[in-house]
Amino acid sequence: MAHALLVIDVQNDFCPGGALAVPGGDAIVPMINAMMDDFDAVILTQDWHPAGHSSFASAHPGKEPFGMVTMPYGEQVLWPDHCVQGTHGAAFHPDLRTDGDLIIRKGYNPAIDSYSAFFENDHSTNTGLDGYLNSRGIGTVTVVGLATDFCVHFSAVDAAKAGFETRVILDACRGLDMDGSHASAIDSMKNAGVTLA
Repeated sequence: MAHALLVIDVQNDFCPGGALAVPGGDAIVPMINAMMDDFDAVILTQDWHPAGHSSFASAHPGKEPFGMVTMPYGEQVLWPDHCVQGTHGAAFHPDLRTDGDLIIRKGYNPAIDSYSAFFENDHSTNTGLDGYLNSRGIGTVTVVGLATDFCVHFSAVDAAKAGFETRVILDACRGLDMDGSHASAIDSMKNAGVTLA
């Protein structure tokens, strides 16, 4: 079975100086670039929100970033406006290689946030990535990128649930770690059968 590299959300807004910066987010770029030639396929994801997305604190009068609200699909963290379609913040980090096989854009539905490369946060709206991987004969995925405790975590768990042998290379990820979210994500990935390397 073929082996794919899944590069999650290495975008300007998640790197130092961005609207939702992950500490050291840009430090992983050289490592990811160096890995790409070792895989049968490379898929990059891109957070791609319309302006006024429902996951933005600015869309909820009186709410602050990093607070919580209940959405029809469950609890939702409210984020600073980030990765708005077509902006500099939504662009890939300028040093990241983008010569992969596929780019999956997620979070473009204004009513649903999307952490996972496989499903939006309602856990039922499929991005089509599993079908693409299956059609390419891919049985194993390695996940890297930003942020360990959110989009990397949910992508890895969904990959394992979809039947792919899944590993996360932690050195090629960086996390936000909000209120213990990093430790919780590590436990969740282990419990889903994800290999942490």
